[in-house]
Amino acid sequence: MDFSNLFRNYPEAVAMILFGIGFSNLLLQKNLIKKIIGLNIMDTATYLFLALKGYIEGRKPPIAVDGIQSADAFVNPIPSGLVLTGIVVSVSVTALMLSLTIRLYRRYHTLDLDEITALLKKEGKM
Repeated sequence: MDFSNLFRNYPEAVAMILFGIGFSNLLLQKNLIKKIIGLNIMDTATYLFLALKGYIEGRKPPIAVDGIQSADAFVNPIPSGLVLTGIVVSVSVTALMLSLTIRLYRRYHTLDLDEITALLKKEGKM
């Protein structure tokens, strides 16, 4: 087996492994806080991947100084903007999920999704 491509692209491989860890955590955990952590790990892996794809070796940030006007001298600023926007959205979604988790805990006194589902069925709401 030739692992030269894997070693050359190890940051992308790390981002994919992180995404897999977060996704499996999201699917396999019953605790709502652990599910939120899994979703945040997936978000972080996505932002890492976008940042890696936006970086080009030997290029500078897109700030026009020293009279350089060529686009070939700068990295693409769009992935950085997407990462920043994604982080803002991720923080707000996490805050919303945590607030809903607090409300569920106050009502059902558990964070286990199976127990909450059983209590909802017992109440006749499912």
